[in-house]
Amino acid sequence: MPIAPVSFALADQDPEAFAAGLGASFERYGFAIVSDHGLPEALTETALDRTKAFFALPEATKRRYARPEIGFQRGYTPFGRETAKGATHHDLKEFWHIGRELPPGHPFRAAMPDNVWPEEVDGFRPALQGLYDGLDRLGGRVLQAIARHLGLPPDAFEDPVRDGNSVLRLLHYPPVPADTQSVRAGAHEDINAITLLLGAEEAGLELLDRDGRWLAVQPPPGAVVCNIGDMLQRLTNHVLPSTTHRVVNPAPERRGVSRYSTPFFLHFRPDYLIRTLPGCIAPGRPDRYPEPITADAYLKERLREIKLA
Repeated sequence: MPIAPVSFALADQDPEAFAAGLGASFERYGFAIVSDHGLPEALTETALDRTKAFFALPEATKRRYARPEIGFQRGYTPFGRETAKGATHHDLKEFWHIGRELPPGHPFRAAMPDNVWPEEVDGFRPALQGLYDGLDRLGGRVLQAIARHLGLPPDAFEDPVRDGNSVLRLLHYPPVPADTQSVRAGAHEDINAITLLLGAEEAGLELLDRDGRWLAVQPPPGAVVCNIGDMLQRLTNHVLPSTTHRVVNPAPERRGVSRYSTPFFLHFRPDYLIRTLPGCIAPGRPDRYPEPITADAYLKERLREIKLA
């Protein structure tokens, strides 16, 4: 059964109904599809255009912006670098990371590196910074609905994500060779709190449903796919599940076509202590995580597992 979209128009008209619809989808699938989100089409189209222009650059030029010394948290990550946890073969993708811009002297600068910006693509920085800011605001509103669903004040997540280590990833999946043993993105869960994804209209994204079958995620054009990450799963004691998902290789007639998508990984601030919410602990749901952990320590632990650090 396909995931039914939830209209963001409800967020203003009936916040409780919006929270209920979003929360029910998250509890059932770990995913939700949000339509009418308000991100300007011109913004998303310009960002996609600049993204394609960057990935069309020569390999040597792109590699100038690789930053392995910071775990590829910013700038370019070459094709074949990332491997899903437990996977044998690397993913068939290359990507670019943009993080939060912090002022000089900010206490989180040690955990959040400066951005890298390509000189070869005109308009790259303003287009992608605009998309980052728009998705950051949208993510905050989604978290308000999640807070309502959990019986918390709507602003419960406002402080935990203030100056959070959120990352916009520009993904390019090149054409796929017929004889490859790899897939575009191996089965994995996201590390962060929530993910907002643009560009899932091109077939390939699948989630592992509770019955053990893979379910295609097929949003209507322009909609945002949102899923729960491991940090929020941990915080909610699995009330909101972080669902395994993957990007499978295309049908033979689409193997020669690149796939682009832009996930926004919304993170808590680095010093936020992920401690199980009391309301998510019950006699039939004991606390799975009695030892809290900071968001930064959790992130570093997971980046090592997927070979990015």
